[in-house]
Amino acid sequence: MDNESTFIAPEGVYTVTDEHKPPSVLSFGGSPVYPTKVSSVVVNFPAAKQGGLVHRLGGNKDTKKDKSSVTKEREDGNSLSSSDTPDEGDVLSSPPEHVSTSQEPHTLFSSNSVILGKKKQSTRPKNSIRTTSSTFIARIQHAEGLSKTLQSKQGDVTFLFYNISKSWVWVEAGSKAKDPLARVTFSTHPTCHAVNTTTASPEHLDVIIGFSSGDLVWLDPIASRYARLNKQGCISNSPCTAVHWVPSSSTLFLVSHADGSIVVYDKERDDGAFIPQDPVGKSSDSSDSGDGSTQKEWDPRDSIFVTMPPWHPVTSGGGITSNGKQEKEKAAKNPVSHWRVSRRSIVDFVFSPDVKYVGAISEDGCLRVIDALAEQLVDCYASYFGALTCIAWSHDGRFILTGGQDDLLTIFSPWEQRVVARCQGHSSFVSALAFDDLRCDGRTYRFGSVGEDNKLILWDFSSGALHRPRFQAMHHQRMSMSSTISLGLRRDRPNQHVPMPNSPSPAGRSPRFHPAPSRNEVAVVQPVLIKNVEGDLLTSASFLPRSILTATKSGHIKLWIRPLALKSRAKGRITTVDIDPLH
Repeated sequence: MDNESTFIAPEGVYTVTDEHKPPSVLSFGGSPVYPTKVSSVVVNFPAAKQGGLVHRLGGNKDTKKDKSSVTKEREDGNSLSSSDTPDEGDVLSSPPEHVSTSQEPHTLFSSNSVILGKKKQSTRPKNSIRTTSSTFIARIQHAEGLSKTLQSKQGDVTFLFYNISKSWVWVEAGSKAKDPLARVTFSTHPTCHAVNTTTASPEHLDVIIGFSSGDLVWLDPIASRYARLNKQGCISNSPCTAVHWVPSSSTLFLVSHADGSIVVYDKERDDGAFIPQDPVGKSSDSSDSGDGSTQKEWDPRDSIFVTMPPWHPVTSGGGITSNGKQEKEKAAKNPVSHWRVSRRSIVDFVFSPDVKYVGAISEDGCLRVIDALAEQLVDCYASYFGALTCIAWSHDGRFILTGGQDDLLTIFSPWEQRVVARCQGHSSFVSALAFDDLRCDGRTYRFGSVGEDNKLILWDFSSGALHRPRFQAMHHQRMSMSSTISLGLRRDRPNQHVPMPNSPSPAGRSPRFHPAPSRNEVAVVQPVLIKNVEGDLLTSASFLPRSILTATKSGHIKLWIRPLALKSRAKGRITTVDIDPLH
């Protein structure tokens, strides 16, 4: 029965009340300040040892033959099916084949840390997490029986690492365990991280974690040891935005900061007394103007500003005796080098497969191609609109892929210094993208992207199947056709390089800067598959040997199982979904 306090709406009048929404439950409390980023590595665990009479009679000879045949196949460059796990290993082991140029004297990556035939025995961090008195690391939690769990692994195992709130988490991809393998909680927010695929082994993992305070931590989660670099921001107190190991190097890595700089570090060096020079009012070559009274203002679209410390490989090399050289090596500190790339924040960067170049994107909407060995800017490409948000470089070095706030994916050809195509399919900012190396054969390229519209999109790109722009002029078409032919010819050349910026340019414009072409001048690529993903905003995407990984801003990770058979022509069709909420 209705009482006096009951409200009865008259006919034709309806009340609207807010839907009851229970508070979201987060394991770390509060919404994440920095989005979750995911990094991965494939570690090969040895097979179980054969004992007894079988081992004495040489029962493991077949396995040795199999291993030798696999290495021969990798050297020959033969491709395997997506159901074979060594594919990811092929991708990870390919960069050392292209590092021949790093043997040049006095280059940035010419130190002994770069692996060129002889593998330098990697060292471990010097501090123990369990016994440390530092307040920077608040807590570490390991899974029960972690050492036994790792010893029981066989074959290729994919490990995932991700940050959420003030914690960094280590898990195994596809594992049904409720607890992660390790979780480290810090006093400040981790913003980015990277694992060294060159030194990764069942007994050792090298992980670099960057923080909002600018600090860096070199961590080995297996040994529970760590070391701090850029302590309390002594080199740069700007928040870290991205970190990547130099491919094929066991010690060198690069870190980008929100102040527009990229810093080169060596994990085995201590922090040195270093103050980067201010590029305001100066040019990269310190050239004066015509009257000699004023200096040319630094233009980030035309050059990068490099500050070389006294122990830099260039400044410390040449004209030094053997004893003096040893003293220089002993006195070497961090940073190895400091690049001022932009006046705005560096969002992310990526290495070319031959480790000669670095592609960096920033909030000023520019993609910069940097010669990492010469430490010079090669090219600067403007986005169609807004800032660039993500970047990837194809495994053969032919194309650079970017996503941005213009809701587009843009395909650049650094060889031809032009925009090849744009990909239309997202209805909001593009958050992350990646190439699927298993589906890239040099003619057709598969890549995937996620955006703030919560769409997972797969794309197939082939230069021979591009849609021509509707209003493209005839001379532009001829250039496009000749460019496609030249790409096919260059693909077979052994020495591939990005053109150096010494060619003449129109008056009043930098030879390195390339404005964005209009929509009518660039071909358009359409999606192959669009999948709407429910949940929080998507922030990460990557291709694993057997799955596609997506992650949300709040740390919810999903693994989408790949089709096992490559013979099926249903491209991009995702039939099975394996969801791993890793809270």
